[in-house]
Amino acid sequence: MNGKQIDCVLELSQSLNFNRAAENLFLTQPTITYHVKTLEEEVGFQIFIRSGKGATLTPAGRQFCNALRNIRQEMKFAIEQGQNLSSRYDENISIGLPIRSAIHFLPQAIEKFERTHEKISVTPEFIPLGSCEKFLHGEQDIVFAREEDMKRIPDVKIHKLFDSKIYLITETTDVLAGRKKIFTEDLAGRTLMVGGGSQPELRAVQQRVIQKLNLPHFNSNDYETTLTNIAAHKGICLAPGFLNDGSKEFSWIPFDCREKISCVLCTHSGDKRNFVSDFIRILQNFYIDNPEFPV
Repeated sequence: MNGKQIDCVLELSQSLNFNRAAENLFLTQPTITYHVKTLEEEVGFQIFIRSGKGATLTPAGRQFCNALRNIRQEMKFAIEQGQNLSSRYDENISIGLPIRSAIHFLPQAIEKFERTHEKISVTPEFIPLGSCEKFLHGEQDIVFAREEDMKRIPDVKIHKLFDSKIYLITETTDVLAGRKKIFTEDLAGRTLMVGGGSQPELRAVQQRVIQKLNLPHFNSNDYETTLTNIAAHKGICLAPGFLNDGSKEFSWIPFDCREKISCVLCTHSGDKRNFVSDFIRILQNFYIDNPEFPV
């Protein structure tokens, strides 16, 4: 399977017309037909049903094309990263994190690091909250994680970054938005959203509040859904400070609780490259130099 075959099959799956697919890819119709046919022969099943009016996807073809789109996106990303590296850099550090705000000082750290390591690139890669699979498979050099999740994993070196406090997220117009701190009693009569990949420390706080106030609550699939529900006046939520993107779209108010989430960076124990250690130290120093930072 090659890139040209993938392009032809995916374009035909959208247009369902050989001539239109050929026009969109600046190829001839026989070329499209050839690449689709050879790929069908290679995979061993029919992707399209041909007719005088064009083509339609078979059930197997529809599923196959969905997977192909992901493969094509991965190929595109790999090519672009290769082009970036080959044109300017000799090495690369890949770092996995759920959202940019999780490591607030990451842009400053990259800038400072690349001043003294001009031939080394740092590439952020965004991953689902709590996911470390790419790192554990050796596809990332560094991953942002909760310390408790990584303690028992072999061949992983843990680097302390910061402790994240728990915050209440509300709309900016909410009567609680102007408070300096929120206490459990302040949430009486509200609807609390829970779930969405909540860390054990956060779940403990959620359950304590729900039980003490007998609060109505409902599950939210993920963090983005939770924010959407807040904007839709469906409820409020408690969240770790590292998710705060600083956009001012919502109010983040410190919540009165003892729980904190220990956030760390993890590297592979076998990775002895000095420049990886240099980058970790630069990030750690930003948090040491800014102890008042509200995380």
